[in-house]
Amino acid sequence: MIGGMSDAPVLERGSRRGLLTLAAVTLGSGIALLDQSIVGIALPSIGRDLDADLAGLQWVTNGYVLTLASFILVGGGLGDRYGRRRVYLIGMVWFALASLACALSRDIGWLVLARVLQGCGAALLTPGALAIIQGSFHPRDRPWAIGTWAGVSGVATAAGPFIGGWILEHLTWHWIFALNVPLCAAVVAIALAVVPESRDEVSQGRFDLAGAGTTAVVLGTLTWLLTTGPDATGPTAAVVGLVALVAAIAFVLVERRAARPLVPFWLFGSRVFSAANLMTFLVYGALGSLMFIIVIQLQTSSGWSPLASGLATLPVTVLLLLLSPRVAELAARTGPRLPMSLGPMVCAAGVLVLSKVGPGTQWPLVGLGMTVFALGLVTLVSPLTTAVLAAAPDRMAGAASGINNALARTGTLLAVAAIPPFVGLSGEDYRDPAALTDGYRLATFVIAGLLVAGGTVSWFGLRGART
Repeated sequence: MIGGMSDAPVLERGSRRGLLTLAAVTLGSGIALLDQSIVGIALPSIGRDLDADLAGLQWVTNGYVLTLASFILVGGGLGDRYGRRRVYLIGMVWFALASLACALSRDIGWLVLARVLQGCGAALLTPGALAIIQGSFHPRDRPWAIGTWAGVSGVATAAGPFIGGWILEHLTWHWIFALNVPLCAAVVAIALAVVPESRDEVSQGRFDLAGAGTTAVVLGTLTWLLTTGPDATGPTAAVVGLVALVAAIAFVLVERRAARPLVPFWLFGSRVFSAANLMTFLVYGALGSLMFIIVIQLQTSSGWSPLASGLATLPVTVLLLLLSPRVAELAARTGPRLPMSLGPMVCAAGVLVLSKVGPGTQWPLVGLGMTVFALGLVTLVSPLTTAVLAAAPDRMAGAASGINNALARTGTLLAVAAIPPFVGLSGEDYRDPAALTDGYRLATFVIAGLLVAGGTVSWFGLRGART
């Protein structure tokens, strides 16, 4: 037994099984992250094809992120209890079937429903990837493995617009989802062959279904209120707001009394764990909002093709792939405070450069902004993941990963829902270059502010932290 976990093989960096296990978990979680970002580039095409308004397009993004954020804690808890490999495989199969449903969608309601189901599958597999790494690799090799996972995950997120642009240039948006099916099949085959099983052997008692239910109600009602924006007035909005408040209070009470809560509040007694997760919420909210709005701005206001808009993210992809493992190993020696404080500030500088994107914008401006943004992102991603897992006991790897992933997706969910109406964008504004540009520029200032806040939290919250 290691920290309450079942006896799993201690995988090493250079072993064949270790490399294949890492490939299986990075590819699988990368597919889920890719699907969150790849859809953004297709939103204008989806909107035209399915005759959807801006709120409909927000729900194409938020339907996925909503269930991912709501149930990712369930995924982590189920993996700790019933086996991380088993739950990871179930999530991969579920994700593949839901992706097929997305590909076959013929109206916006069908697509949103399929995206909701797709998010459920992602919630099962995403926390399992990190928990498998934490529970299966030798401690000395974990920073390298986590850094590789973070780099590939970051590449998957950043490469989404590029891959989506290529697909839209040659095929239709339906193939963005159909692509997942063979990739998921490959992950399942590798995982069945090589990934070791691990679990938290001290996990017992009834599963926290009440915590899962109240989480979903809180996030669902808040997302509806934020997405509706200025139209969320009158008795209906008041009732929905009251439901959100009651559910939030119920969630806290349930989690404090549960024998095996989805969110063990005692983990937040660690200042490092709390600061890293608050920083995650702010930074990933900014990242999700930027990727949502910039690809629409480039296509609508700057007149770029979907492929050209996707190519704009190439600096992020390249730098994350090349530098993430090295940054993770460096942070393991120096501590996470400096990279997690400096990284968001550099990202904010890149966003301010990108705020100039508008009619007639050419590649040099976008390339500069994206390169600066990428340098900041690669500085913070790997140390963040390592710091969160290092701040929790090994047996709680699934729960810690689930909490961090839930806060990342919740930040994205709420920011994508709130920022467009906050800056005055709604209805058909995504088709109007003038209206979109005014809202886009204000949105970039809000996004930069979230990043600065994230860096500030890290600077004051991670004093003395080591990984």
